[in-house]
Amino acid sequence: MPTSYMDYTKPGVAFFSDVNKNRLFTRNDENYINQLGRNELNTLGNVSMLDIYLSNGRVVEPHYHQNASELVYCISGSAVVSLINPFNNEVSNIPITPGQVANIPQGWWHWEEATNNNTHLFAIFDAPYPEYILGSDILTKTPVEIMAHTYCLDPETWKEAIAPINESVIIGPTDECTREREDHQGYSQPYYPETNTNYPYTVPQYGYMQPYPNYYYLGYGYQ
Repeated sequence: MPTSYMDYTKPGVAFFSDVNKNRLFTRNDENYINQLGRNELNTLGNVSMLDIYLSNGRVVEPHYHQNASELVYCISGSAVVSLINPFNNEVSNIPITPGQVANIPQGWWHWEEATNNNTHLFAIFDAPYPEYILGSDILTKTPVEIMAHTYCLDPETWKEAIAPINESVIIGPTDECTREREDHQGYSQPYYPETNTNYPYTVPQYGYMQPYPNYYYLGYGYQ
């Protein structure tokens, strides 16, 4: 911990905080995240935390932390912590159960998916505030024309595909999406076993695909 120049004799210096009252995000009663950083506890050094509650199949959406590494500890339930190693461009899926941890180095793209109900994860960061860039924001803030041109996509199909993303998702799928999927017989959720397996873990396979139509383009003038 670096040297602190805080005056610990001033009024307002805090040594206690109730994390249960520091809500960062709520999806529903079973899926939410509480936080603790220097904003909530001003005597913290270079450390902060997220207290994460998930039901089976819910995902802390793909994201990265530009200012911190993340250590994920499983308190209850089970989860798969997935990350992309930027040095070899390989995906690792790490199952964790109570008492086990997964570490994500600073700036690495990653996500967490609960594989049991009542999953409780504790994420620790080596920074006073965990900054993050969310996948949902990358998808919606990057202009449709840039995505279509760069990746040779049909712009209208891409625009339609991301239309349901009307917020920073943080915990997905949304409740509306979950209800729609339950009514859609052709959808199958990625499968993870409920207990730990030997590492490395097999990359999950999704049970639905939507092929994109062929099209031609000239610069940004799509036809």
